[in-house]
Amino acid sequence: MENLDETDITILRILQNDSKKTAKEIATILNLTPSPVYERVRRLENQGFIKKYVAILDKKLIDRSVTTICQVSMRYHNEAFIEKFEEQIQNLQEVQECYHMAGQVDFILKINTKDLEGYHNFIKYKLSKIENIGVLNSTFVLKDIKQTSAFYI
Repeated sequence: MENLDETDITILRILQNDSKKTAKEIATILNLTPSPVYERVRRLENQGFIKKYVAILDKKLIDRSVTTICQVSMRYHNEAFIEKFEEQIQNLQEVQECYHMAGQVDFILKINTKDLEGYHNFIKYKLSKIENIGVLNSTFVLKDIKQTSAFYI
């Protein structure tokens, strides 16, 4: 963050809120001309502050309204098993997020499916096929209270 000035931080905040904003629109907000804003955005991209631009979809409209948080505990904790799990989980499209944890569980997965039957089938035909899973503990989201992809900066 030490490379960033207040203008860079404001640009990042604007783009986190709406990545479709053009350099011209951002320049208007900041009372600048578009050219330096464009250059700043490109620099922020090149330096890796901006990883990618995405569209956030409405899970209900795409028929993925059931969100499950799945805690995974491994039977064995050697490097090979952990790396294999991390590799295999990448191929499961239902898994939106995966975190390797310290504490009582080894991994936490955020999974979105159409319904409970879809989640059951995901566990039965996909997740259970991964070796070395010892315990699965699933909790189901009743209501989304806060969802953001934006970091506080």
